[in-house]
Amino acid sequence: MTRYRYTRTARVLHWLAALLIFTGFGLGLYMTDLEFSPDKLRYYAWHKWLGITVFLLAAARLAWRAANPAPALPNAMPTWQRRVAGAAHVLLYVLMVAIPLSGWIYSSATGVSVSYLNLVDLPNLVPKDRELAKTLLLVHQSLNYLLAAVVTVHVSAALWHHFVDRDDVLARMLPGR
Repeated sequence: MTRYRYTRTARVLHWLAALLIFTGFGLGLYMTDLEFSPDKLRYYAWHKWLGITVFLLAAARLAWRAANPAPALPNAMPTWQRRVAGAAHVLLYVLMVAIPLSGWIYSSATGVSVSYLNLVDLPNLVPKDRELAKTLLLVHQSLNYLLAAVVTVHVSAALWHHFVDRDDVLARMLPGR
């Protein structure tokens, strides 16, 4: 029997990751232009916590997906769309791992250690290096803008399938029902 929908666990992990990614992206945009203050430091800590949580969720999603493959795409979907969807999903997973790692490495290069939820101190991944930090900041920002573009395409494609093609691609990931 072919499964019609993603499992409940897959749906929860998907929407939780989406919420955290949107929150982390928005917080990242907001906090960078603030004057140095205790609030700015708190926002940076929250941003890092969100990133680490996204990293952990990506690992959980990959483990879950390995044991619970995605439901089949509609038979009427053209091969090129199947390939693009597959590539986009791979890129989303890569970015959910690479972005938090790039942020962590960036923090290490600035000499600012990362503490997860103020409970677990993570090791610095590189020594303090101002020039490396400048490059890593650009990498971290560029990866985030790439993620924003891929998410925009992902959401647009899901809405296209729902409202134009009128297939079940979006419904497979929606909560409830």
